[in-house]
Amino acid sequence: MSDDPKPPVAEHDGNGPAAGPLPRQAQPPEPARTGAATREAAERGGSSQPRNPLHGLTLEAIVTALADHYGWDELGHRIPIRCFNIDPSVTSSLRFLRKTPWAREKVEGLYLFMLREQRRGGRG
Repeated sequence: MSDDPKPPVAEHDGNGPAAGPLPRQAQPPEPARTGAATREAAERGGSSQPRNPLHGLTLEAIVTALADHYGWDELGHRIPIRCFNIDPSVTSSLRFLRKTPWAREKVEGLYLFMLREQRRGGRG
C-alpha cells in the first residue's frame, strides 16, 4: 500500500451515480506578478510595450494619420469599406471601426505598413 494521501471521496447513498472526489475549496486569486523589467520600466516611466508602435495611440489618431497620408480616395481603395468611400469622415469611420473588429484590424495593419514605408523613405 502506498503512503500517498488520496483525496476525500463523497459517500455514495445508493441513488444515482457515485460522486467523484470532493471539490477543492476556492482559493482567492493570487495577485498579478510583474517581472523585474516591467517594474523597472514602470518606475522609470517607460512603456510596458516599447516595441508596439500602436501602444498609446488612439484609433482617431490612426485614422487621421492614414487619411492625411493616403487621402480618403486611396484609403477607400486600399480598404474598401463604406465609411472610407461614401461621404468619408473621421467621425463616421470611428463609429464603424469601434463596432467592427475585422475592419479595425485592417486599418491597424495599414497603419503599420505606412510606418514601415515611411521608415524606408517611400511614400504610399
